[in-house]
Amino acid sequence: MIDMELGAVQERFADLVWENEPVGSGDLVKICERELGWKKPTTYTVLRKLCEKGILQNEGGTVTSRISRKEYYAARSGQVVEESFSGSLPAFVAAFVSHKRLTPWEAEEIQKLIDAFREGGES
Repeated sequence: MIDMELGAVQERFADLVWENEPVGSGDLVKICERELGWKKPTTYTVLRKLCEKGILQNEGGTVTSRISRKEYYAARSGQVVEESFSGSLPAFVAAFVSHKRLTPWEAEEIQKLIDAFREGGES
C-alpha cells in the first residue's frame, strides 16, 4: 500500500526525482544541495522515507519513482475533494472558480474533459 501523505518538503523532493529520473543517488544529493540547500544525510533521510511510503525506490544506487507524478497528484486531488468537499467534485469546482477566473482556454479544456467522459473515453 502506498502512503500518499507527503509534507511540502517531501513533495518537493519527489518532484525533483520525477523531473530527473532515473537519477543516481549521488547525483540526487547534488541536485538537492543545489535546489534545496540540503546536505547528503538530509537527502538520504527523505529518500528513505519516500521509499518506505512506496512513492520512490532506490535500487543499485539508482532512484526512480514507483508511481508517476500524474498518479500521485490525481490521488491527492481526490483526497482533497473527498476530505474537504464530501466527495463532491461540483462543489470543489465551484469553490475553485469562485476565487479564480477561468480563461476561455481553461473552460474549453474542462469542457473537453466532460465531453470525453460522456462519450466514455479518456482525456
